[in-house]
Amino acid sequence: MENLVFDFTVDKPSKTVTIVKEFAAELALVWDAYTKQEILDQWWAPKPWASKTKVMNFEEGGRRFYAMVSPEGQEHWAVQQYKSISPKTNFKFYNAFADKDENLQLPGSEWDLNFTAQNENTKVVITIYNESLERMEQMIEMGFKEGFTMTLKSLEELLATLSQK
Repeated sequence: MENLVFDFTVDKPSKTVTIVKEFAAELALVWDAYTKQEILDQWWAPKPWASKTKVMNFEEGGRRFYAMVSPEGQEHWAVQQYKSISPKTNFKFYNAFADKDENLQLPGSEWDLNFTAQNENTKVVITIYNESLERMEQMIEMGFKEGFTMTLKSLEELLATLSQK
């Protein structure tokens, strides 16, 4: 297997986290994995947790309301509010934790996801701007890097399976 790019950078002064990840899959499939509920729920949580989407309308002004569910059934809810979408190249959303009734727990973070085809691979660059340094530090202390790294590994494995179909 080729060596695919993976980089995770925390920049506290600018309150941003940048993740660069290359996948051995075509752009259309990687885009679908990030934007279609039936694929997203298969990987958007670090194992053994699972992702459960209650509402998803992937359109500008739309949202995804979902929970990460522990093996014991504990639910951690979040909302992604889609701000802009440029098909197969970029989308942006505002992300905030929430309760089960969709009441947001602010402050949140702005996610900017860029997709680029590179031969038969796809590179995804995710920039996460946090409204507060405290929120960013809390995310990092909660194991965001480790959890998101595991989550991207799950996506990599899923894409390998889907690419064979």
